Amino acid sequence: MPVSQILDELLRVSVALSVDKNTKRLLETILLAAKKLANADGGTIYSVKDGTELVFDTLFNDSMNMHLGGSSDSVVTLNSIPIYINGKVNTDAVVAQAAATGEVINIANVSEVQGSQSDRFKSIDKQFSYQTISMLTIPMQNHEGDLSGVLQLVNAQDPHGNIIPFDNDTERTVVALASLASVALTNRQLIDNMEELFQAFTRLIAKAIDEKSPYTGGHCRRVPELTMMIAEAVHRHDEGPLASFTMTDADRHELELAGWIHDCGKVATPEYVMDKSKKLETVFDRIELVKTRFALAHQQIELRFTKAMMDTQDTSVRADLQTQMTKEQAQLERDLQFVITANTGGEFMRAEDQAYLEDIARSQQVSVGNETVPLLTDNEIYNLRTARGTLNSEERAIINRHMDITVEMLDTLPFPKHLARVPEFAGGHHEKMDGTGYPKRLTREQLSIPARIMAIADIFEALTAADRPYKDAKKISECLRIMGYMKMDNHIDPDLFDVFIKQRVYEQYAAEFLKPEQMDDIDLSKIPGFTA
Repeated sequence: MPVSQILDELLRVSVALSVDKNTKRLLETILLAAKKLANADGGTIYSVKDGTELVFDTLFNDSMNMHLGGSSDSVVTLNSIPIYINGKVNTDAVVAQAAATGEVINIANVSEVQGSQSDRFKSIDKQFSYQTISMLTIPMQNHEGDLSGVLQLVNAQDPHGNIIPFDNDTERTVVALASLASVALTNRQLIDNMEELFQAFTRLIAKAIDEKSPYTGGHCRRVPELTMMIAEAVHRHDEGPLASFTMTDADRHELELAGWIHDCGKVATPEYVMDKSKKLETVFDRIELVKTRFALAHQQIELRFTKAMMDTQDTSVRADLQTQMTKEQAQLERDLQFVITANTGGEFMRAEDQAYLEDIARSQQVSVGNETVPLLTDNEIYNLRTARGTLNSEERAIINRHMDITVEMLDTLPFPKHLARVPEFAGGHHEKMDGTGYPKRLTREQLSIPARIMAIADIFEALTAADRPYKDAKKISECLRIMGYMKMDNHIDPDLFDVFIKQRVYEQYAAEFLKPEQMDDIDLSKIPGFTA
């Protein structure tokens, strides 16, 4: 091949290697270019596994019309080749020898090779009904001498198709290509390794957050799963306002990664707030202190009436006192049961219920040591009056602060171009379409579709979760009804919610993550704001 053509081919391959992000295609490009430069009938390229084995990656043979591995539909079924056997170089295989020594092995005629290598040549040729004559084996090493693969060509041909040895010029040309290819492979492997490391790190953070709380364990794993289910459903949906939404593999990778780290700010959220399963809980559940005061009050009522009964001889007065004591103790028990129920946070605390708590606190004082204290302290009343759930307003602010921390954390990371939208995707899952969400009070128009998808995923996961301390696991129909109202209130994206229902994403998620008792019959006509 003329020098100008060689340079053109090397330049073409250089460009191809610099733009291709797929390692399989990279290897195939290298092999085809080497075959062309050497005018070889066949060739194989091997990738390295764990630094100890050579794996058949792609095989081409023109005279046999064979293409295995790589971009073909035919899988290479040949066993991998160990580079070392019992600590010694595997000299039975030329590729292993080249890999171990880092030396180029150029064999003019394999029939002249003696020993175990000769036996191996004959065995492979017999397996493929082929005759190998000349062979060129080149280890592909990077600048640090690390092996990235092995390139092997067989049966060089002259312009008339006659098999000839690989001459020195051809060897130097293919070695140059192998060096170029090794740099590209090394860069690709470094990028892939960094991607794998970052993905593993995001999952590590998610696992750490899930492990922090026994009540939200699994949330950081389930949200990315559900996010991708919804995203794929929207991708498939080819009608309505979202018909133009599509995803590439890169888009999927970016969104899934955002799902894994959507709650990374919770690493800074105190456990006692995340795990607060009762309204009176701090480091421990203070309902036990309240029960103790009520028990003291019960005893004080009994002592007061017993003393009064001992001070009179009138049996009718005694009977009245006994009745009154029983009445007050019964009321005290009802008050305690009301406080215990209020402490769970499972029911909405109405205004009259909140006023009743004040009445209970003022109903009587109890003596504790040298102090006289009310049945309920001001702080206990404040927490028990929480209208929904178990968190008071300050604790709710601490929980919500996790989104500010998430955004701050993600904004400090120098995301590469293909992951540049991760902070926006992850940081928007608590925003509402009407701009009343947090942390930035963004509206629907200010949020990307993937960010809106993640918001729906986060809500549905939270509603269906069976591991929350303050509520029972809801059935799917109830969750969809709640989300229907959220759609009507302009809190979630209406078009995405419609796709979520029409594509039955909730069924796909339920089959994998929900308990059987949560899976009930869904009457779509009863979902508020949804029209089938």
